[in-house]
Amino acid sequence: MKEIEQLIEISRKYGRDSRYVIAGGGNTSYKNDEKLWVKASGCALANITEDGFAVLDRRKLNLISEKTYSRDSAVREEEVKHDLAAACLTKDRRPSVETSMHNAMKARFVVHLHPTVVNGLMCSRNAEAETARLFGDEVVYVPYTDPGYTLFREVENRIAFRRKTCGKEPSVLLLRNHGIFVGADTVEEVENIYSRIIGTIEQAARISPQTEAATDIPTCVQDIVPAIRMMLGKHGGLKTLKIRNSRRIETFASSEKEFAKISAPFSPDIIVYCKSKYIYLDATSTTDLLADARQAVEKYADDNGYMPKVLLVKGIGLIAAGDNAAGCDIILDVYEDMMKIAEIAQYFGGEHPMTKDQIDFIDNWEVENYRRSVSAGKVSGRVENKTIVITGAAQGFGEGIARCLTKEGANIVVADLNETAGQATAESLNRDAKSNRAIFVRTDVSDPESLRRLIHETVSYFGGLDVFISNAGVLRAGGLDEMTPEAFEFVTKINYNAYFYCVQAVSHVMKLQNRFASENYGDIIQINSKSGLRGSKANFAYAGGKFGGIGLTQSFALELAPFRIKVNAICPGNFYEGPLWSNPENGLFLQYLNAGKVPGAKTVEDVRKYYMEQVPMRKGTSPEDVTKAVLYLIEQTCETGQAIPVTGGQVMLN
Repeated sequence: MKEIEQLIEISRKYGRDSRYVIAGGGNTSYKNDEKLWVKASGCALANITEDGFAVLDRRKLNLISEKTYSRDSAVREEEVKHDLAAACLTKDRRPSVETSMHNAMKARFVVHLHPTVVNGLMCSRNAEAETARLFGDEVVYVPYTDPGYTLFREVENRIAFRRKTCGKEPSVLLLRNHGIFVGADTVEEVENIYSRIIGTIEQAARISPQTEAATDIPTCVQDIVPAIRMMLGKHGGLKTLKIRNSRRIETFASSEKEFAKISAPFSPDIIVYCKSKYIYLDATSTTDLLADARQAVEKYADDNGYMPKVLLVKGIGLIAAGDNAAGCDIILDVYEDMMKIAEIAQYFGGEHPMTKDQIDFIDNWEVENYRRSVSAGKVSGRVENKTIVITGAAQGFGEGIARCLTKEGANIVVADLNETAGQATAESLNRDAKSNRAIFVRTDVSDPESLRRLIHETVSYFGGLDVFISNAGVLRAGGLDEMTPEAFEFVTKINYNAYFYCVQAVSHVMKLQNRFASENYGDIIQINSKSGLRGSKANFAYAGGKFGGIGLTQSFALELAPFRIKVNAICPGNFYEGPLWSNPENGLFLQYLNAGKVPGAKTVEDVRKYYMEQVPMRKGTSPEDVTKAVLYLIEQTCETGQAIPVTGGQVMLN
């Protein structure tokens, strides 16, 4: 059907543009005489398909206008929801709560959005007077009304009044503290109306196109934010935090006076995603920010019965506290959009937040609670919502472990020198992720400054660090006569020295987290090798570093145990299928052949067969095998300083 294709196209056009829609909000519809297609609740316009629209029988839908419902708001909304469901022909899709308003407009296409520019006017003190000045009788202004049936009847009455007094069908509804409805019989006319309305407001508010560049997040975040993350996790489980900063954010965080402009929500969407109350802290003047933060968080929880989702901290930036990483992105986008709305509102008399009664209605409304639950998404797994850094994760063993842990619900930081492969791996992991996320941070594990940047990026993006997997390693095979001092030093620097640098960098954050969460544990896991348990002929540089790694593991474990940080090593057997072994240009099979490590071997296949025959289980060790050991170490709380062999029986503990 051509019209449905047009509906999908215009829905996606506006849904993918953050100037019009944030967090999948808004809804669109098409109607003919018999049926109405409207976006189903919980679907996002950006990627909607025909299956994302609920289809309703207009004959049954029209009955809602004629019925008399209960005066009790809760009962009434249930009655209306029942009648909407009765009119719905697609029983597996819940129609938007605003379906009746789409039906009330005669236009074939109706597009309801929440453009930042429009809400700058609609969330201002002088919204009604400025709307009349700018648009005259071209639009119907609707004062704030609680969403649902009450808003529908208000809209219906105002449309009827406009038809009666002006003799024409209104094509634009401007709803205070809510957004805009535009109706027309063609999608081209819908687009023209939107351009005209937004252009008029932009001119009145003297808005010029500009890009708001991000500003640096200060290095102090790793001394503050992981602790706040633990404070927020006391009720409702482990949180993910994400920080954003910009000139706009710095302005609103500069003082209590500026924060007051955005200290209460402007629209229902803000309440759905960010709640209705927010915390302001000053990291530049207090002598003990963490004490202030703890006091503020505890008071917030006592007053509201839940933890805050938004913290604005002078000297740091905007912090989103989500149930998962995807939720953090939505919170940041919605709250920063609120800042933009507040800026525009100054041209129309200043900002106009919702009242307490209006906020309470949205907080308790079943429809918005349903939207909130759908938008939050769901991650499930054995390391759900934990943040895990894996060095050397761009490819090979590290990439395999990262992929397994992504499927178990973790947020993953791919730390690697290979930028091209690292970016590709992070993108691939995100395609497998649910509401968790992966990022790439270019990292040189042999450079302490690079590791400090890694920790900073990890904390900025996820709010803390729960597990550090030291996987990056190198191997240069060769006997005493072939090994150069340079090669020996290179292998030792990466496989031994860098492990120390890594633990030194990450233990600070883990100690801080555990200081504010008495039952929390941190994990540092070195991916060692069976060569760390038994000498390796013509491979002493590698084996020596790995033996040393186990010594470090035991020593670090003793030092960090009082801080509830477990330090363990996993000693895998050979991952024959991975690039370390099988690369045709410099893989270990080829290196070992050239080094004469396998007596009598004439081909790479001879070397492969020799090594496979040494494994009782007759299989190589895969990333999946090692990940099972990683998960065990994370889940237990009484194992530290261990070196666990995962070798198919090739090397066993004495």
